[in-house]
Parts: sequence; C-alpha cells; structure tokens
Amino acid sequence: MKRIFFILVAIVALSSWGSIMAQENSHESNKEGITFFDGSWDEALATAKKENKLVFLDVYATWCGPCKLLKSKTFPDQKAGKFFNENFINVTLDGEKGDGLKVARQLQVSAYPSLFILNPDGELVLYFAGYLGPDELVKMGKAGIQNNKAN
Repeated sequence: MKRIFFILVAIVALSSWGSIMAQENSHESNKEGITFFDGSWDEALATAKKENKLVFLDVYATWCGPCKLLKSKTFPDQKAGKFFNENFINVTLDGEKGDGLKVARQLQVSAYPSLFILNPDGELVLYFAGYLGPDELVKMGKAGIQNNKAN
C-alpha cells in the first residue's frame, strides 16, 4: 500500500513539473511584446544613433503599482511590441538605482512610471507620467515620432 502511495505521489509530482516546464518554455518562445535593450544607458544611446532610432524609456520604481501593471499588461502586448521594437530602442530603468538613478535625475523624474521618447542624443521629445494601456502607449509612440519629425 505504501508503495502504491509513493508511486502515485511521484507521478503527480512529475506531471506537475512537466506542465510547469512546458508553460515556461511556451512563455519563452512567445515573446511578442516590447523587447528591452540589455546594456547600459550610454550603450542604448549609442545603439539609437547607430540605428537612427528614437529611444523609448520607461523609468520605474520596484514599489510602484502602475509600473507593475505596465510590465504585466502593456509591455507584453503583441501590437505594442511590434510597433516599439520596429521604431525604437526600448530601455527600462529602475529610477532609484544604477544608471536609472542618474538618468532619473537628469530628466527630473518626479513620478513613476515616467515614460519618455528621446532622440539619440538623449534629448526630450515627449513625456508622460502614469500608466498607459497598449493602445495608448502606441499612440504615445506615434506622437513621439511626429514630434521628432517636426523639430
């Protein structure tokens, strides 16, 4: 009887583990949202210059509720991802440490999340503070492109 019990526990544990691994793998292969630059702020600006793109910058705080919503609801959106990945170098920085602290001071961040469209020299094109859904974020991106062309 004990043997059957342990076999059942092992089967349940293995099937649960397999299902968790399958979910993790499907999330990895399903990255359709905004892809954020992996490097320093200076490297992001250099990449923007090289690729002749604007920079989309998300300055967040770890304790910020609307920042968490952006990360869970807006940034993973396929439509937002397609638009921002094609048109911008996307950067997300914690405004309270590292490069993020320096950049937040330079840009005078006073609210989280702070969303910026910047030219490759790091100069402000457009700013918004607060949460935006995917469609509103795309509208912001399009407005940033238009504002940059007007200058």
